[in-house]
Amino acid sequence: MDKASYEFLKHLIGVPSPSGYEEEASRLWREWVGKFVDKVYSDVHGNSFGVLKPDLGYRVMLAGHIDEIGYMINYIDDNGFLYFRPIGGFDRHIVPGHRVWIRTRKGKLLGVIGKKPTHLLEKEEREKVLKFENMWIDIGAKDKKEAESLVRVGDIAVPAYGLEELNDKIMVARGFDDRIGAFVVAETLRLLANQKANLKVAVYGVATVQEEIGLRGARTSAYGVNPNVGIAIDVGFASDTPDVDKKVTGEVKLGGGPMISRGANINPKVFDMLVTTAEENNIPYQLVGAPRGTGTDANVIQLTRAGVATGLISIPNRYMHTPVELIHKDDVDNAALLLAKFILKLDESTDFTIT
Repeated sequence: MDKASYEFLKHLIGVPSPSGYEEEASRLWREWVGKFVDKVYSDVHGNSFGVLKPDLGYRVMLAGHIDEIGYMINYIDDNGFLYFRPIGGFDRHIVPGHRVWIRTRKGKLLGVIGKKPTHLLEKEEREKVLKFENMWIDIGAKDKKEAESLVRVGDIAVPAYGLEELNDKIMVARGFDDRIGAFVVAETLRLLANQKANLKVAVYGVATVQEEIGLRGARTSAYGVNPNVGIAIDVGFASDTPDVDKKVTGEVKLGGGPMISRGANINPKVFDMLVTTAEENNIPYQLVGAPRGTGTDANVIQLTRAGVATGLISIPNRYMHTPVELIHKDDVDNAALLLAKFILKLDESTDFTIT
């Protein structure tokens, strides 16, 4: 992985960006891609765009969502404890006991998620999944007045985990879903910028917003770009851990290569070209069957205007929607390389119409 790109990824992961509150991460993404693209802009929804050769008529859209799951403060009690609701889907089993960063008007504030101690729980309470209203964030405030001087209702929080390495290949962080997708989009743009003379199509890299609450940013950005072909870049479930049933998920390994999805959400000609490109360039890949929708930005890109030829590339991810998601560096690098090689094969005559 390119050293400067890796430092950008670490910085990006460190910025809290739950759905609807992506602006700081989006600014960082635009600043980075602005170093090597021809045009950078954002839209009213908050989507960010980095474009190569914008004057060409044939348009390719790459979409990686920059939002993550998180919490929103919705009530402050008389004792200064903060109650919160989820932004996106959380496993409530693992929520208590974590440090969190709260994004406030005065900067990033540290808190901890508390609950009733296990020693004080009745037997039947121990067997139940904890509800969000039975958890709170403690910022050490002595009362409501002090808490409200620091935090407002509507402020957001995320688990206080940045990017670290388990070894020289495996990275761990919260929010790889899907800042790693937005990162792959940026890396693909960087690779293509170095081969700009060979690029025959316009490339719109998009860091989309609000995916975790309904694929919203991809819907509006795809309408604006109006691409000939659109590829979403997200994370997918790795099945190389205990108790994951491969008969349900398929077989996917960390380090086995990016995942290429196949199914109703995917244009078959786009799928075939992605696979052919990977094989021509000795890029490892893993096939994933998606018999219905994929639950990613690809869902809405495909249905934009009169329809868009759509593909989906996913990065294998262990422990999705936890603060300790695991990603393999080689899968990230190979995803960006595959996308760059795929795009370099396109020109204005490329037709993905199904006949």
